[in-house]
Amino acid sequence: MSVKPIVLYPDHILRKSVKRVQGITSFERGIIRDLIDTMAVQPGGIGIAAPQIGYDRAIAVIDVSSREKGKKRLILVNPELLTGEGAKIGREGCMSLPHHTGNVSRYERVTVHYHDEDFKVRQIAAAGIEAICLQHELDHLNGYLFLDRVHSVARDVFRRKVYRRHPPSASKK
Repeated sequence: MSVKPIVLYPDHILRKSVKRVQGITSFERGIIRDLIDTMAVQPGGIGIAAPQIGYDRAIAVIDVSSREKGKKRLILVNPELLTGEGAKIGREGCMSLPHHTGNVSRYERVTVHYHDEDFKVRQIAAAGIEAICLQHELDHLNGYLFLDRVHSVARDVFRRKVYRRHPPSASKK
């Protein structure tokens, strides 16, 4: 399919609960391909949900393999959080809020029930960055952003630093 533009906050689609998927058709396969293609070109992107590219379907993709050995890409259709244990505050960013990060409290370990890209029922027990990413993308499917999970916007949301490249020095002759 193709790389889609990222929907940015405060677009209303980011605040809506999505429609559950009833089965995998060519339409859903197209969304999955668009999610994979779009996430692949995002620097540091490890997760993306359908609302972030304009679709109101319960589909998300995560891939933390660049940060945790042995992990692989997950296609999540109709994911649901079954259990969560422990609590940890960590810094999160989001492609839909590209200029901000926030200190967010998340479960350290989760169990998620979902369908895969072939609509087979699956379940995953995850910890670490994978658990955090799963919760972040589930939030997107339910109309929440990390801003909704911080204790205080004033204390826990930060503007990203912008690093500017300096033009190369002109060589003296």
